[in-house]
Amino acid sequence: MNFFEQQDRARRNTGRLVLLMTLAVTSLVALTSLAVSIGLQFMADSGQKHRTLHVAWNLVPAIALLTVLIILLAALYKSRQLQGGGKAIAKRLGGRLINLTQQNEDERKVLNVVEEMAIASGSPVPPVYLIDDTSINAFAAGLTPQDAVIGITKGAICLLSREELQGVIAHEFSHIHNGDMRLNTRLVSVLHGILVIGLIGEFGMRSAKDGEKAALPLFCVGAILWALGYTGTFFGNWIKAAVSREREFLADACAVQFTRDPATIGGALKKIGGYSQGSNLQASNAPEFSHLYFAAGVAAYVEGFMATHPPLKKRIRRIEPYWDGVFPEVVWPTAYTQMPTIPPAQTSTAYQGLNLTLAGLEASLASIGDPQPVHRALAQGALARLDGLLYDAAHDGIGAQAIVYGLLLSSDAANRDQQLQQLKSRVEPRLDDRLRRLITPLQRLDHDLRLPLIDLAIPALKQMSKEASHSLIENMTLLIKADQRVDLQEWTLLRIVERNLNPPRQRQAKYGLVQLGDDVAILLTALARAGHDSPEQARGAFIHARESLPPALAGLEAAAQVGLKSLATSVSRLNLLWPLQKPQLLKAMARCVEHDGQVTAAEAELMRAVADILDCPLPPVFVQAFPSLMASSI
Repeated sequence: MNFFEQQDRARRNTGRLVLLMTLAVTSLVALTSLAVSIGLQFMADSGQKHRTLHVAWNLVPAIALLTVLIILLAALYKSRQLQGGGKAIAKRLGGRLINLTQQNEDERKVLNVVEEMAIASGSPVPPVYLIDDTSINAFAAGLTPQDAVIGITKGAICLLSREELQGVIAHEFSHIHNGDMRLNTRLVSVLHGILVIGLIGEFGMRSAKDGEKAALPLFCVGAILWALGYTGTFFGNWIKAAVSREREFLADACAVQFTRDPATIGGALKKIGGYSQGSNLQASNAPEFSHLYFAAGVAAYVEGFMATHPPLKKRIRRIEPYWDGVFPEVVWPTAYTQMPTIPPAQTSTAYQGLNLTLAGLEASLASIGDPQPVHRALAQGALARLDGLLYDAAHDGIGAQAIVYGLLLSSDAANRDQQLQQLKSRVEPRLDDRLRRLITPLQRLDHDLRLPLIDLAIPALKQMSKEASHSLIENMTLLIKADQRVDLQEWTLLRIVERNLNPPRQRQAKYGLVQLGDDVAILLTALARAGHDSPEQARGAFIHARESLPPALAGLEAAAQVGLKSLATSVSRLNLLWPLQKPQLLKAMARCVEHDGQVTAAEAELMRAVADILDCPLPPVFVQAFPSLMASSI
């Protein structure tokens, strides 16, 4: 399941879908213009037929333009409704955020599964919304990974085991990583634009009053628009369903690959088949988002033709070829056994303080967007090793801000006191008090736990107002500049927080590595200088990294000077690389980091942070010197 190939495939699928939708809209516009012209002809007096026909045909371009404008405005209106990303969709389905407050063990269980999956895949932890519905279902929604959310029903967390939940959540993360989520969310807006034509026709039919001269023509025009609008919606839904069915099989396969146990997602699908309510959501808005769900949220008009999901039996047999075809009987429990929130972690202390090898870094590169069981073990270990005070703080608005500030405090006591004094007048007293209480555990925090801790804090930070988010970024900048120097790790921390609180506008990939040679040089120069003490070592690391680039860049030279502003500009442009060009850049980055023969936890954190900024979720780096961990993943 190559991440970059799937990203490229998603991009090409988007292009095909745009073409199909354009053809559908063009046909709808043409037919609508024709219908209105004919309607005007019918409404004319018998003596004016010829003149009215001439006027009607002259009005066709204007009618076509008006129709396009109506569709675009309706689509933009729906886009504006959903501009909050996945959060807007979750709230329209009645979701309740559980990252900050979990009301029972089941909610803590599902949140912990999501956190494990996010850390294992190198992604920020998404906000998790509980849908108060007794069906078994889930979804991932959003326009970018930074504004993605996971939604899950009460039925899923109550009726599925922890292992089955892992399969379902892995399925949803696959949609995020493979580029399906943004396409699915955009489809909602396009289909709404087409539907509006039908709604206008319906309004016209209702407005036609008996006895009035224009009643019959108005009713006929309305009926034609109604038929055209809903026919366009029908074919739009058909296109949506065809795209969705194909991607569901891929997401199922990714979930099996991550868990290494077909019974996880297979068990969840079987329980849906054996449950009276199945996966059908009761929310009034459920049909609008039918293609987003783990399983069909509403009944299909025609099974197999308009269904947004393949049949359950077909999905299960793809996963378990020898399944007997019998669904287990599932009933809503009057009482059920609570599951432990965090299972015992075998990796809690075993890899602390060890240097990380190149083999581990290369294996993580190969697992971008496709985390393996070993990465899940590392994620479980990371969660188990976190100080309880820090873990609780990450799930609280004030505590999450304190963590971000605390990670930027100097290890030198005098400099740290100066930073705290500067910050004190800019934050409320309870935040200042919380920060001071977290200083000690943050100073003891292992380097490889810094990114997971930030990932855990992201959902809480996302609940801040725009003004508070702006203040947070300003205060982070203040702390970074307090010692008159800015290192790359501080810069990446600022960029990660900023990108997640203010997701950048999604732009289409349009460059190759050769076209962005200067930007590649700036990034590799910054990495080389951050990871090596002497200029000679840094130059050697740059040359070593350059060997992984295309032959056309064989003569690429290190940048003379690298400022943080120029680095930010270069990374922003490098994010516009074609998906299949990014692996070479990441390989060059890895060679740059490991040039001295080893990769420390601090360098691995830096590599993962930069990869995150490039929208390449890099899983945790594992250690070959840890045979028991490796054996457990096979």
